[in-house]
Amino acid sequence: MCGRYVLSGTPSELSAYFGLQDCPDFLPRFNIAPQSDIPVIRQRPEIGLVGQIVRWGLVPSWAKDSSIGAKLNNARAETVADKPSFRSSFTRHRCIIPASGYFEWQAVSRNGKAFKQPWYIRPTEENAYFAMAGLLAKWVAPDGSNLITACVITTEPNGVMTPIYDRMPVILSGNDIGTWLDPVNHDRNVLIPILKSVADETMKAVPVSLSVNRAGNEGPELIQAIELSE
Repeated sequence: MCGRYVLSGTPSELSAYFGLQDCPDFLPRFNIAPQSDIPVIRQRPEIGLVGQIVRWGLVPSWAKDSSIGAKLNNARAETVADKPSFRSSFTRHRCIIPASGYFEWQAVSRNGKAFKQPWYIRPTEENAYFAMAGLLAKWVAPDGSNLITACVITTEPNGVMTPIYDRMPVILSGNDIGTWLDPVNHDRNVLIPILKSVADETMKAVPVSLSVNRAGNEGPELIQAIELSE
């Protein structure tokens, strides 16, 4: 799964990296949790790639209320094209969720005590971003207002992630980003194969402080590597 992530860049840096035609303002954050407002990137016909602020936690258009979004932070690549919660978004409303890195928790035992050690996973290349594959949905509230939401698609782990956890975000690169964002591409035979784990050499993982466990904690110290005790 993907339950917390980091976006430490600025709107101008994000625009330059992904070639955005427009990007809303946002503040750098080091511990983004579900139900937060987050920047996503989508392709608008005749405009190009643009940023948009949405809520993390997908609320399908048919939902009776928005509370379902708390349960739909992630979608599994293996079933995303067929599950009713995600099927329409997979076909017509895809995005990428930019990230400087993300956190995952490894179940460990140390000194006879079981706990979960957090790890920060980031691009190997400095000042790069992950392009996490995501979905969008629009839900109309009873008062007529629109709520735009998103979720992260996950897949099986690569070699870096296997010792840490059994899932990881789908991270797109190269031509796969354009294929995923193309709003006229509805071909599941083209889209499904790109929802795979990224190459090991494109990412690195470092252990970080237990401080990240609290969603209210913020700051660059959360992504600083620590030494693990024996």
